[in-house]
Amino acid sequence: MGAQDSISSRGHTIMSVTGAPQKLYAAREPVFPKRVSGRFRNLKWLILFVTLGIYYVTPWIRWDRGPELPDQAVLLDLAHRRFFFFWIEIWPHEFYFVAGLLIMAGLGLFLFTSALGRVWCGYSCPQTVWTDLFFTVERWIEGDRNARLRLWNAKWDVHKWRLRLTKWAVWLLIAVATGGAWVFYFADAPTLFVDLFTGQAAMVAYVTVAILTATTFVFGGFMREQVCIYMCPWPRIQAAMMDEHSITVAYRDWRGEPRGRGKEREGMGDCIDCNACVTVCPVGIDIRDGQQLECITCALCIDACDDIMAKVGKPRGLIDYMALTDEAHERAGKPKVSVWAHIFRLRTMIYTALWAGIGVGLTVLLFIRSDIDMTVAPVRNPQFVVLSDGSIRNTYDVRIRNMSHADSRYTISLGSDQPFEVMLEGQPGASVTVPLNSTLLQRVYLVAPAGSPAAGRERTDVRLWIEDEAGTGRAHRDTTFFGRPTP
Repeated sequence: MGAQDSISSRGHTIMSVTGAPQKLYAAREPVFPKRVSGRFRNLKWLILFVTLGIYYVTPWIRWDRGPELPDQAVLLDLAHRRFFFFWIEIWPHEFYFVAGLLIMAGLGLFLFTSALGRVWCGYSCPQTVWTDLFFTVERWIEGDRNARLRLWNAKWDVHKWRLRLTKWAVWLLIAVATGGAWVFYFADAPTLFVDLFTGQAAMVAYVTVAILTATTFVFGGFMREQVCIYMCPWPRIQAAMMDEHSITVAYRDWRGEPRGRGKEREGMGDCIDCNACVTVCPVGIDIRDGQQLECITCALCIDACDDIMAKVGKPRGLIDYMALTDEAHERAGKPKVSVWAHIFRLRTMIYTALWAGIGVGLTVLLFIRSDIDMTVAPVRNPQFVVLSDGSIRNTYDVRIRNMSHADSRYTISLGSDQPFEVMLEGQPGASVTVPLNSTLLQRVYLVAPAGSPAAGRERTDVRLWIEDEAGTGRAHRDTTFFGRPTP
């Protein structure tokens, strides 16, 4: 721009010397990726089928937990505040398992980003998976890249309307299935499926399905790469976690430049400027321009370039997974550094150790946990009661969770050498029945006889025990007994 050019006060347009306004922001260019084959494309197909299969099929898997318990293998039962995952049941007080899994997920993303860059974005991100699925549907209906370009530029006639409406209809069916599958994780899938079609489901189910259908249809079908570039914060976070040893997709310009077409290759690099890497890119960038925020490292450009290199008789790897430190190494004429040398380094080892340590810890906690859990809450209003015979009584609210799959009868006892008497409100003895998979709040009285050490002491540490009369488990909690000190 020359010195005579000017910028408007609001920054929306610039004025050239000719007086013609120029837009500061260009309109979105539609992306029509070309079909490509290769090892990375095959890997994306595999991950797509596996992830979509898990997502759509998992709510329909049955798991027999016994009577009066849900038989859905994976169920987030928010109404009863429990999570079921095959043989694992997570209760509200065990939320540390969920927190641990979230920490493992975060560390896993740190690990993969440190080692392999934006591999999550390129292969496993839901936006990438569903966009790839929508691209596939579009290719089946409208044809490959050239056919879709011609259709995009064609006038709106019967043929164009037919193809577009067919494509949108298939997209909508996929979006509805996506939203429907999500709500099946929160209720019995077969029952909810029938309720949704008979109008008997809760309004929150219909609203959730509608929102997820709309977002899947719009984000995966129309916005596509715009979500990754402008809406998602993860690329910015990933950029901060990467370093010069992180693996990413890059172009060996020292080998490919100067690029050019034609049979006369003297003084030219290996790149023949065929733009195959550009036409297969799902975000529509040119990897030869260097590292870019838009790149999701899906490696489809590697497959396209390797195919072209094989056809022209040049070595593969002009575009490849590599680290930034490899440039100086290879420019010096040294052999190519193995990808594994960048992956197995101190930083990734630390992430792996932390991730594995949390996983092992959660597994150990899962297998050593008891089917009985209890909490003890002293009632301190009043702190103690003096009975007619001079004995001292303290009151406690004991909450017993029966996490087994059968009704159990528990005995409450006192692990103390003090001569306390244990009494249960509303129960003739010291035992109480707790239904299967439920929680019982029981008021318990501890009575210290008159003249006993505990009755004349300001406070005494005691331990309450509950034990299954069938001998399958026991639990305890420590608390305090308050007496009336003698003068």
